[in-house]
Amino acid sequence: MMNEFEVAAMIAEETGISPWWPAAEASSRWVRVGLNAKTVADSRRTQLLVQYGPPPMLPTYFFPIEDIDSSALVNKQTRDDGSHQWDVEIDGVRVVGGAWTHPRTDGPLASLRDLVTFTWMGALDWFEEDDPVFAHARDPHKRVDVAPSSRHVQVVVRDQLVAESANPTLLFETTLPPRYYLPQSDVRMDLLVTSDTVTQCPYKGTARYWSLAIGDEQLADIAWSYPTPVPENPRIKDLVCFFNERVELIVDGQHLERPLTPWS
Repeated sequence: MMNEFEVAAMIAEETGISPWWPAAEASSRWVRVGLNAKTVADSRRTQLLVQYGPPPMLPTYFFPIEDIDSSALVNKQTRDDGSHQWDVEIDGVRVVGGAWTHPRTDGPLASLRDLVTFTWMGALDWFEEDDPVFAHARDPHKRVDVAPSSRHVQVVVRDQLVAESANPTLLFETTLPPRYYLPQSDVRMDLLVTSDTVTQCPYKGTARYWSLAIGDEQLADIAWSYPTPVPENPRIKDLVCFFNERVELIVDGQHLERPLTPWS
């Protein structure tokens, strides 16, 4: 399952521009990793690596080896860059290549020396305090602001008006274009076809997607919604958002330029 920031991170790969250089910093959060309902790592002294780029270059926590159940790390391998990698296994459940050390431990990454991180994919469960976290660690330098608005928003596709609202909810997320979330009552839901696509975001929750049927054409995964957003962002619950990159978006009578992103 691909998460939103994994896709957004492709911007850095394609353009060579990254919003932050990789940097490690001490975290004050209690962080745990579990497998098969048992604890693999448990620490109040992790290092948070803030990084963006091709997956798996997303924010993650590194643990002191003393805070890891060493019996869960099996099949140790040494990579060409000198870093180490393990499978993670508990009670017969194994995540291949599920743990590793960082290949760079100099300069701003010196604090990662001898520390271990884990994959965010597959069967491993992550917790910050008692809150489950999905897709990647939350970046303390990133903001997601949600604000109700009275802007007049129109969504046009193939010269057909598919949504119009004077009651949008705007979501502003660091490094990403503004998103316009619309009430379903203001959207031509009869034109939307439920998709099997599901993505996860640690700042918003789990998104479900729709494709858009226009005549004989179907535009895949053009809109999404968060049926059960994370508690920090309840305002976007069940609202519909279209990709700015794929539709003609008209806000207060002004045709917005389509942003250039990996979703274009």
